Amino acid sequence: MRIGIMGLGRIGSFHAETLAGLDGVDSLVVTDPVAAAVATATERFGATATDSPEALLAAGVDGVVIAAATDAHPDLILAAVRAGIPVFCEKPVARGVEESLEVLRAVEGSGVEVHIGYNRRFDAGFAAARRAVLSGELGDLHTVRSTTLDPAPPPPAYVAVSGGIFRDCGVHDFDIVRWVTGREVVEVYATGANRGAAYIREAGDVDTASALLTLDDGTIAVVSDSRHNARGHDVRLELHGMKDSIAVGLEDRLPLRSVEPGTAFPAGTPHTFFMDRFADAYRAELTAFTEVVAGTRTSPCTVADAIEASLTAEACTLSLREHRPVRLDEVRK
Repeated sequence: MRIGIMGLGRIGSFHAETLAGLDGVDSLVVTDPVAAAVATATERFGATATDSPEALLAAGVDGVVIAAATDAHPDLILAAVRAGIPVFCEKPVARGVEESLEVLRAVEGSGVEVHIGYNRRFDAGFAAARRAVLSGELGDLHTVRSTTLDPAPPPPAYVAVSGGIFRDCGVHDFDIVRWVTGREVVEVYATGANRGAAYIREAGDVDTASALLTLDDGTIAVVSDSRHNARGHDVRLELHGMKDSIAVGLEDRLPLRSVEPGTAFPAGTPHTFFMDRFADAYRAELTAFTEVVAGTRTSPCTVADAIEASLTAEACTLSLREHRPVRLDEVRK
């Protein structure tokens, strides 16, 4: 199949390399405002260059991957849907909930599959955790803990347009809690602080945050996020049930140091980059998209799924700002 890629920044270039290595992908068509990025892709992967998204959609592609800036997501998704071409788009659907809902209304009933990128759904550990919950082997859940700690904050220019730590970072935790447990978030309470980079405070954001989520069956989920974790990139999930407890991310490359006497775990080199931590998941995610393009499966993460994660992020952002619990009904449009 022939896959188009819109946007060749860090993640777009990574996706181009991944797609070029998949057996089911015969050729790539690319576009990006930065000519050097396009030239690199054509040289490395034999991709065909186009000078605009419109030209790419007219180039006979079977599917399109959108890795452009967030503000461009809605228009690019809708352009591909109008052209009848299956879409993979990095999260979020749009910067705000209202615009995301407009995309949802346009996509529903179109017959075109749209796959939003939440890569943790394709990580082997998270997938195993979901199976454990659905099989009932854990019993009824009572506590979930989801952690995302980055080794260093993103640059000031990124923070300024990110929408805040819950919309940019925590949203991954919110999606995976919902996906693994199969439950919906009904209420949140969030808090945050600034412990490091001054430019994050100046942007009106926090660099360390936590959220307490109440799920629709009474399960409590605790989400912890930070831009500052000098030991490495730490992504974990704990699930505690009435019958058993399990963890995702509890492996030798976990960036956490034990001070228990005689304990060697974890003994490996810590993860320091999200693309390293989730390299296999990204490959599985894009492989799944090629199956969507081939018509052998439906979208494994729909626009509606992505909006639920974004609604939780909106509720946490409001809770942080107003120092109070927020029910998700308050932020639904």
